[in-house]
Amino acid sequence: MTETIERLSSSPIDVLGVLPYASNYTFLARVGEEDGVLAVYKPRRGERPLWDFQHGTLANREVAAYLVSDIGGFDLVPPTVLRHDAPLGPGSLQLFVEHDPERHYFALETERADDFRVLAAFDVVVNNADRKAGHVLEDAGGKLWAVDHGVTFHVEPKLRTVIWSFAEEPLPAGVRMLLERLRDALSQENESYRELAGLLSAAEADAVARRVHRLLRKGTYPQPEVNYPLPWPLV
Repeated sequence: MTETIERLSSSPIDVLGVLPYASNYTFLARVGEEDGVLAVYKPRRGERPLWDFQHGTLANREVAAYLVSDIGGFDLVPPTVLRHDAPLGPGSLQLFVEHDPERHYFALETERADDFRVLAAFDVVVNNADRKAGHVLEDAGGKLWAVDHGVTFHVEPKLRTVIWSFAEEPLPAGVRMLLERLRDALSQENESYRELAGLLSAAEADAVARRVHRLLRKGTYPQPEVNYPLPWPLV
């Protein structure tokens, strides 16, 4: 992943076109020359204003989700970086995952239940307000990826997800290990905490640590805390 991060961070960006069905302006780009990789580019100035998230922060939240996935060992979010020198202005740049759009959460939930237990815990930690079924991708090698994390990390409960099958179920041992790893990495003395706080507000970074501690202390997946706990549309 280090090589991919380096390429996304420094190679030339060629915008190829708009990706359809996104709520914000989202572009497919090629990063690098002849041996370039495809990436999803989300410029800040293409973000639609939201009443509950500070305008211009969604790209940072995309990168913060990758950071949490990486340092916690969840390995769910494709490599994602901030690019201040991108063609349409600063924004997030995420490795594009080739996938079959029909293989989304509702098609995979039974056969990949253990993978979704990991993803469900991750979404609690990042306080994901928009886990649609189509935000779950399966690549050609069968690896599961999670994308679209612009509305995450709010300090207030915002969890809206299609993955409620595990509510009140005890956390598996493997999930607890990932959460413990993340808890240790987000100690305020650690570089990972400072990096996360540099992408979010200090209050939002502290809220991540609190959610991890709460999840470990309770030992079970939560029940919905908001009046309407599903995203719309569902896919």
